[in-house]
Amino acid sequence: MLARIQLVAAQPAIQQQLGNMLRHDGYEIITAADGPAALHQWTAERPDLVVCDNDLRGPSGTELVIRIRQAEGSGAHTPIILLGGGTDVDAKVLALRSGADDYLAKPVHPQELSARVRGLLTRFQRAHPQQRRATSGRVVAFYGAKGGVGTTTLAINTAIAAHRELKRSVCLVDANLQFGDHRVFLDLGPDSRSIVDAVSASAVDLDMLRSSVVRHETGVELLLAPSSPEHAELVSQSQHHLLKVVEILRSLYELVILDMDERFDDHLLDVIGIADRLVVVLTADLSCVKNVRLVLETMSQLQVPQERLMLVLNRANAFTGISVKSVENVLKRPIEHQVVNDYRSAISALNSGTPFMAKRPDSALGKDVLELARLIDKPAAATVALKALELSPVR
Repeated sequence: MLARIQLVAAQPAIQQQLGNMLRHDGYEIITAADGPAALHQWTAERPDLVVCDNDLRGPSGTELVIRIRQAEGSGAHTPIILLGGGTDVDAKVLALRSGADDYLAKPVHPQELSARVRGLLTRFQRAHPQQRRATSGRVVAFYGAKGGVGTTTLAINTAIAAHRELKRSVCLVDANLQFGDHRVFLDLGPDSRSIVDAVSASAVDLDMLRSSVVRHETGVELLLAPSSPEHAELVSQSQHHLLKVVEILRSLYELVILDMDERFDDHLLDVIGIADRLVVVLTADLSCVKNVRLVLETMSQLQVPQERLMLVLNRANAFTGISVKSVENVLKRPIEHQVVNDYRSAISALNSGTPFMAKRPDSALGKDVLELARLIDKPAAATVALKALELSPVR
């Protein structure tokens, strides 16, 4: 189980409906039908999160939230989602003032409830001990606003830069499970092991995961997508296999880089919930900018902190008729990094199966990607810079 969730609702139909939604996501559910029973159960069980209907017999959901907050010890905090019938701002403000962390109007959409629960659990790090990370390994997800913007190329070469230049242990995950291209881009055969080898019907096996990782000649270790699209279904969404895989990998590597599919599915929502950085790759064309604006709006709805998002403009000097300033004005946030358009280096690397960071790291493209790696992993970049300073001759 990912976590234990307390579901408080007076109506059996709501208990059953919401309980089935959350069990489908792999959570353990405990239920209560009124405020006093819920408070007693919360005290005894200390669930990881509470979903509470405001319409309760006796004390309302809002009053229950207040009592839980009063009963919590110093430094303790149980995430609470309050459900209500009102859709106006006043209802949400009242819920938040009572101490709830989030408010959803009924009827509740399953995907929205799932995303809010996942986001709060991650935000307050209240998963069970076996799910907590053992090290401080960072997770960075590369997400393309649409196909063809160069997300995979940037993810692969950033991983190489982080390993070779920043001296990080890196695992690169091809999370485009149906149509991943890492095998082709890195000249690896179809028989190479993949993420499918590491998962079973209900679990992720640590030893199998270790043996499923492929070491590339650049030193980066890879977890590949399945060699055929139909095998992607074996990495079940309902069991959150990708989430479990990433949590294990971050305990084994200093940096886990994921190359995500552009579809907004449960796998992406899982990764958004745990990623330290989400790198949104775009190009300066109208359809791409439109997609990024929608992505940013969705991230805001999911309450993803703005500082975790990073916009990277690929092929920055390619003529499209749209300036960087115009893109920033439309998106209402700055482009954090730009990568030069070096078509010859990029296409030559693709055709040869040798990434440009391994073949020509000193090219303009290579320098931009190295700077991207430094921005993504500032602690490692600072350490490397300090060591270089210590080794430089005294003048």
